[in-house]
Amino acid sequence: MEAIVTRELTKRYRSNWGRLRAPSLDRLELRIGENEVFGFLGRNGAGKTTAIKILCSLLRPTQGDAFVFGANVRTRKARERIGYLPESPYFYEYLTPRETIDFYGQLHGLDAVSRAREWKKLAELLDLGGIGNQRIREFSKGMRQRLGFAVALVGNPEVLILDEPMSGLDPLGRRAFRELILRLRDEKKTLFFGSHVLADVEQICSRVGILVRGKLTSQGRLDELLTRQIRLVEVIVNRLDSSARAALATKASSARESEAGQHFYFDDLAAANDAVRIVHTNGAELVEFTPVRESLEDYFLRQQEGPP
Repeated sequence: MEAIVTRELTKRYRSNWGRLRAPSLDRLELRIGENEVFGFLGRNGAGKTTAIKILCSLLRPTQGDAFVFGANVRTRKARERIGYLPESPYFYEYLTPRETIDFYGQLHGLDAVSRAREWKKLAELLDLGGIGNQRIREFSKGMRQRLGFAVALVGNPEVLILDEPMSGLDPLGRRAFRELILRLRDEKKTLFFGSHVLADVEQICSRVGILVRGKLTSQGRLDELLTRQIRLVEVIVNRLDSSARAALATKASSARESEAGQHFYFDDLAAANDAVRIVHTNGAELVEFTPVRESLEDYFLRQQEGPP
C-alpha cells in the first residue's frame, strides 16, 4: 500500500488586497511507497514547506487532496500515523528533554509506564540521556534538532515527515542523522523529508522529487534520473617533460597544477585514453584517472534552468 499520495495538490495565498497570487504549490502529484525514504528537493520558496504543512494538516490546500495510508490527512486517523519535525522546532524553553517527551507522551494518550519506556527508548536512540535534565533554553541547534526528532518519534508513527532535518548541523551531526534515517527505514518506517543537503540525500534516499516554483519537475529513483554517462575525465600526472605537456594540453579542454601534479581535463573518454598513452610513452607518472559522472547536485541545478 502507498504510504503518501497527493492528487492535484495546490496552494495559493492571497495578497494584502485579497487577490490570489501565483500558486505556491501547483497540482502536486506524489506517490510514495511504504518503507521508502523520499527526498523532496527544491530551492528556498519552491513550495517544499507548504507541501509538508499540508501533509501534516497544518495548512489546507486551495485544491486537491493528500492521503496517508488511504486516509485523508485532515482526519485524525491519518494524523495519528504521522510524526513531524519542522525546520525550526519550537519547545517550552523551561522544560527539560525528559519533561518534553513526557508531555508529548501525554498528548498521545500514553500512561505513565509507557511514557517512561518511551523516554528510555528515545534517549538511547538520539543520545539524549546526558542532557535529559537540562533546560532546553541552554541548547544548541544540534541538540534542539535531536530533541525535535525524538518528539517526532513519540508514539512510534509509521510515517515521518521531516522539514530540513539536517539544517544547521555540523558534519558529525549530519552523519548521525543519516544513520538514524537508515535505521528507521530498516524498522519499516516511511520517511519523507525536504532538504538542501544534496550529498546526504544522494546517500540515503530511495527516490527523490524536485520542486521548481511550486511544480514537480521530476521524481524517481536516482539511477533513473541521473545520466550516468561520463561527462568529464580528470587525469593527474607527474614528471611530464615540456613536449608531452604540450601534447596533453592540445587534447585537454582545460588544465591546472597542484601539489598532486598536473591536472588535465578531457571532454570524452577517448581523448583521456590517448593522453594516458602519451604519459606512458613519455615515461611520466600517472597519478590518477577519474571519470566524472552527473551528481544529484548537477541534476538539481539542471532542473532549475528555464520554465518548470
